[in-house]
Parts: sequence; C-alpha cells; structure tokens
Amino acid sequence: MANDHLSTRDEILFMLKTNGSLTVSEISKELGITEMAVRRHLNTLERDELIRSTLVRQAMGRPTNLYSLTEKAEDQFPKTYRDLAKDLLDAIAESEGIEKIEVLFDKREQRLRKRYLEKMAGRTSLDEKVKALVDIQNDKGYMVDWEKVEDGFLIKEYNCPIAEIARDYNHACEGEKKLFKNVLGTEVESVQCMARGDHSCIYKIKQKVNS
Repeated sequence: MANDHLSTRDEILFMLKTNGSLTVSEISKELGITEMAVRRHLNTLERDELIRSTLVRQAMGRPTNLYSLTEKAEDQFPKTYRDLAKDLLDAIAESEGIEKIEVLFDKREQRLRKRYLEKMAGRTSLDEKVKALVDIQNDKGYMVDWEKVEDGFLIKEYNCPIAEIARDYNHACEGEKKLFKNVLGTEVESVQCMARGDHSCIYKIKQKVNS
C-alpha cells in the first residue's frame, strides 16, 4: 500500500528494505502505478547506485530482473550510530577519565592519517595535497569548499558528520586539525568551528616556507 508521506522513490527504497528484493511487476502492483513508471524510478536509483539488478531465470517464461538495495542505500535510512558513539564516549569518560578520550582520538587520527596518505600518494605540491584532501573530505560528507589565498589556502567545511560528538568532546576537532597538519606537512590553524557555534569549520593552511 502506498504511503502518502513518502515520494515514489522513497517508497521503492522502503519496499526493497523490507522485502529484500522485488521485480518490476511486484513493485508496480504494490504501488498501483504502471511498470513503465516503475522502470523510470528504478533507472534513476540504479544511476545513483542505490539499487542493483540481478537477472534470474524462472521455471517458465523469460528471465526477469530482481532489484535489491546496495550498501550505499543504507545511508538513506535512519541510523543511531552517533547516539551510540556518544553514549560509549560518555561511559569511557566516566569510568576511565577524560584522558582516555584523548588517547582514543589520537589513535583515530593515526588510523585516518594512514588511510589519507595512501589516497594522497603521488601528490607532491601543497596545491595537489589540498585538492586531494578536499576530495576525501567531500566523499565523507563534509561538504567542503576551498580557496587559495595570499599566504596559503582556506578549507571550509559546511557539514560535520560528528558535530554532536565534537560539541562535547573537542578532541574530535583537535584531531582533525592534527590530521590535516600531518597529511599536508605544514601548519594548520582553526579559524572557525561549528562545535563552537560557528556556521562552518574553516582551516587556514599555511604555505610551506622553503628552508
């Protein structure tokens, strides 16, 4: 039965989430729309890499496509990971002290640094490294813009996926600044921070001085 509060696209995603996989005919019957209309939505969802199709043979008749969700589609559904992470950090701080939180974020920075450096391999100039860093952050949902200024660069993040955690644990912000410094190999200054109430996070990347 169609849900008046959902778009057709969202209804299809919801149906695949609850049923596992469906054919065009099954989706058409459930939504009460034509198979041609269903195929248009499925084509868009496939283009966005939210669903996949598998050709399956039937006992009678021609093979048919069976549609199911991709891993990427899981981001379309509500998650409570941030609440879980916050609860765990609160429990650790209460039982082992705030120093333990600092250790955890230091280890996180070290793991991220390794991954970032692998993705940035081959970039030698600061311009190339900044561009690669911005691409990585955008892929992680930070909504990043950047610009070159007289004595370096400005990196502006308009979204913070861990903002709720960063408001209570500034170690997250310090860890990000440290990460940028280590992967870029130059000084980094935090100019604005969403966890402190600013509209965006802005980092000043200072141009390396040749020795």
